[in-house]
Amino acid sequence: MAESTESAQRAQYLSFSLGGAEYGVGILKVKEILQYEAITRVPSTPRSVRGVINLRGAVVPVVDLGVKFGLAETEVTRLTCILIVEALLEGQPTVVGVMADAVREVIELGFDDVEPPPSFGTQVRVDFLLGMGKVGKRFVLLLDIDRVISADEKEFAEAVRDGLPEAEAPALDGADAAGAAAAPEPAAEAPPAP
Repeated sequence: MAESTESAQRAQYLSFSLGGAEYGVGILKVKEILQYEAITRVPSTPRSVRGVINLRGAVVPVVDLGVKFGLAETEVTRLTCILIVEALLEGQPTVVGVMADAVREVIELGFDDVEPPPSFGTQVRVDFLLGMGKVGKRFVLLLDIDRVISADEKEFAEAVRDGLPEAEAPALDGADAAGAAAAPEPAAEAPPAP
């Protein structure tokens, strides 16, 4: 009986890395994990919305948590992935993708393993955090994904639910964007010698 009570008080989280820190999302919020795929940019979206993906025929907005937390845009590598999560938007469950540098592991935490969110020293607003999970000698920042998805992103997610704007632009992944930025200008011809 005591074991079942203890088990009921423990919760599982999926941990992932982003910008050098480790975060966790309640496992029940995570619907699936996708390897990074091409994201279609959509004009006039909040900066934190990277674009949309086609998930088996459904249009799903993808939030770049790096931008959301005030960091640089998440760089795409072979480990980059998209967590498909279900966030509550005004009480309605809505499927949203969030980008992560890499998925780490499923962790299980008891009540005593979670410390209150720190008032300073993290890259994330305190109200985005459920707390800090103690895993061995390290801490995992536990996200309240319902709060992370803000009003602007909720508005875009609702627009996606109702149908996207007609104007869409193809995505540039990080490598393409970097390549485009680094493309040299054609050299000007030197004037003939007098």
